[in-house]
Amino acid sequence: MTASTINIPEPRRLADHSADRRMIMLAGAAVVVGTGAAFGAWVLLKLIALATNLFWFGRISAAPAEIVNARVGLAVVAIPVIGSLLIGLMARFGSEKIKGHGIPEAIEAILYGESRLSLKVAILKPLSSAISIGSGGPFGAEGPIIMTGGAIGSLFAQRFHLSAAERKTLLVAGAAAGMTGIFGTPIAAILLAIEVLLFEWKPRSFVPVVLGTLVAFAWRPMLLGAAPLFPFVAAPVQAWWPTEGLALGMGVLVGLEAALLSALLYRVEDAFHRLPVHWMWWPALGGIVVGIGGLIDARVLGAGYSNIQALLDGSLAVRVILALLVVKAIVWLVALGSGTSGGVLAPLLIMGGALGALLGQFLPGSTGFWAMVGMAGMMSGAMRAPLTGALFAVELTGHFDALPATIAAATGAYAISVLIMSRSILTEKIARRGRHILQEYTVDPHEFLQAEQVMTPDPAVLSGAMSIKDAVAYFGNGATHRTYPVVDAAGRLVAMVSRSDALRWQVESELPETSLAEALSDSSQQIAYLHSPIGEVADLMVESGVGRIPIVEVGTNRVLGILSRHDLLKVRSTRKRAEVDRS
Repeated sequence: MTASTINIPEPRRLADHSADRRMIMLAGAAVVVGTGAAFGAWVLLKLIALATNLFWFGRISAAPAEIVNARVGLAVVAIPVIGSLLIGLMARFGSEKIKGHGIPEAIEAILYGESRLSLKVAILKPLSSAISIGSGGPFGAEGPIIMTGGAIGSLFAQRFHLSAAERKTLLVAGAAAGMTGIFGTPIAAILLAIEVLLFEWKPRSFVPVVLGTLVAFAWRPMLLGAAPLFPFVAAPVQAWWPTEGLALGMGVLVGLEAALLSALLYRVEDAFHRLPVHWMWWPALGGIVVGIGGLIDARVLGAGYSNIQALLDGSLAVRVILALLVVKAIVWLVALGSGTSGGVLAPLLIMGGALGALLGQFLPGSTGFWAMVGMAGMMSGAMRAPLTGALFAVELTGHFDALPATIAAATGAYAISVLIMSRSILTEKIARRGRHILQEYTVDPHEFLQAEQVMTPDPAVLSGAMSIKDAVAYFGNGATHRTYPVVDAAGRLVAMVSRSDALRWQVESELPETSLAEALSDSSQQIAYLHSPIGEVADLMVESGVGRIPIVEVGTNRVLGILSRHDLLKVRSTRKRAEVDRS
């Protein structure tokens, strides 16, 4: 007699074909989501322009406008306060989820909220961010559009009742597509999804994210133009070894700047939490500091995309660069710490670029080149996304020949950030809510180790010819395990007998005079083979509720070993020892 089995070692079964179909379905959905995110990016930029014109020029227009050109006198202090007060009201009576950067909220929704975002967030986040940035808030549009694009993907998935994993894929696809719609950086957006948002590397998620991003990139020329967002004509220095060495050193300095900004941001946030007033009023209090910063230099107000362009062009005086480095940092830290709505990416680019341009005064080549290098380092150090930072800088400018230098800077900033900060500027916000996130990806050993490598070989077995009475006595005399394989004369698996079976037989008035093979002949037993991935064996344990799975020979069902829950736990400790044991 042989036990009924599930043949799990086959590499391609129905479940795998089902996964293929899901990937194709999600890829099709990502086309729709990417289109929605691209148009969402266009709407967000128009809303920002409309708010800027309304607040600073008193006109209703969606044409691009620069706050620095406004002539409002001392009202430069009042306007950010009014805009921030509106944000506080929207957050209290609309949704608290509109507060903050946008990216941490997307990460939290992915990891802890089953990737569910509401229609209210999809509407209020871009609206609140447009008011915030348009009234002078020192933020960028990337965080809001990542949240908005993610909400579009999440809502689409919820509409068609997709699973949490499928919702996550479309949420991230929408987020990456939204970022591409704003900046025209598809490669960096895909890498941001991988380094910051997905927390996995699977075809099911990677393919739809790429398709959604490419669709948004295809729409962008018709909506916002095809050229790089920040082109500059200054040629970078030649790619010889001192250049990369200098870029690496600059990356270290920018990484220190990123660590300092992150630490100061959460000190400011803690200070607001100690205020004896309702949080609804905090953005307005932060708006006062923003307005004072605007009095010092109006360039620190708003998204500041023109500042990024000027840093790259090398057209700013050292005094202005210092203002962007110091005053922009102060108003951004206070405004963001107050809990208003806005993104972190554009301000980080400005502050990283300002430090790069400042150091570039003493380095070979143009200051614009070093400003670009500083931007790559800042994004890498602050967000813990080195590949994203390096590619983002060159895609924004079109200077792909500078990629070795931006990678060097991104690596230097990333290394110093990891050494100094326990978390990134994004995950620190989530950690303060009691949810600690590890941004390091490793291969799950359960997915590549096989049962042969983990099992206990030649396990203790019971003969199928053993009587029920002898089996009860065996368990009663202190059997080592709770379950044992029952085998026939050739060592082939018949079934598994457990301590609970023995207890059930023991309470019967008269023990049956039958053998284990006869008593258990109708049992259905899950089995695995030597080359079965232990992750699949773990799934069998969960599905069947059985804590010990026999490992048998293919074809004969001869018992070769046993794999228990304890064996699975040992895999983790073995992997941990491999990380630190140098003996």
